[in-house]
Amino acid sequence: MTIELNTWNTPNGRKISVALEEMGLPYKVTPVNIGKGEQMAPAFLAISPNNKIPAIVDPDGPGGKPVSIFESGAILLYLGEKTGKFLPKPLAERIPVYEWLMWQMGGFGPMPGQVHHFIALENEQDRAYGLKRYMAETRRLYGVLDRRLDGREFVAGDLSVADFAILGWAWRHPRHKVDLADFPNVKRWYDALMARPATKRGMEAKLD
Repeated sequence: MTIELNTWNTPNGRKISVALEEMGLPYKVTPVNIGKGEQMAPAFLAISPNNKIPAIVDPDGPGGKPVSIFESGAILLYLGEKTGKFLPKPLAERIPVYEWLMWQMGGFGPMPGQVHHFIALENEQDRAYGLKRYMAETRRLYGVLDRRLDGREFVAGDLSVADFAILGWAWRHPRHKVDLADFPNVKRWYDALMARPATKRGMEAKLD
């Protein structure tokens, strides 16, 4: 039963391709070209009403019935529940996974995303304020992550969906104008994850 991954080559899309590879789930990619507005197509809106990628369709959902899921964080939690992988069962162990997944969703995604937006503007006056603000906040978030990883292999105990979520955005650190050498714990974590064969496959999967 092959999961359909509707996505594009973005940090949020990479979160899911990495998770699917790490979990050993069969999947096929259905590209949704956000540059051409394909995320507004009625067929895609039927599974992702917020017109954002990624979204998945699992033909073998709860009770063996097909299910669609949108929002990358929700997808990661669903896949963790489905497989029993990268999402610990004891509540006490889940709490940091939830915390760091929400940290990524609420901060380490929206803030670097603003850097992506402003850095692409041609008018220097338009760019200046936004870049100053959002680059500073992005670096602050890298610092939060670096402190969290001091003495820890992964962000929330064992390797979890929270790591996959954060990795999707850390992957774009060159675009954030962030040198990981400035954040040695993040660099160690990043290099270790990117060396994992399944993560490497997820990062190299053709999503566009």
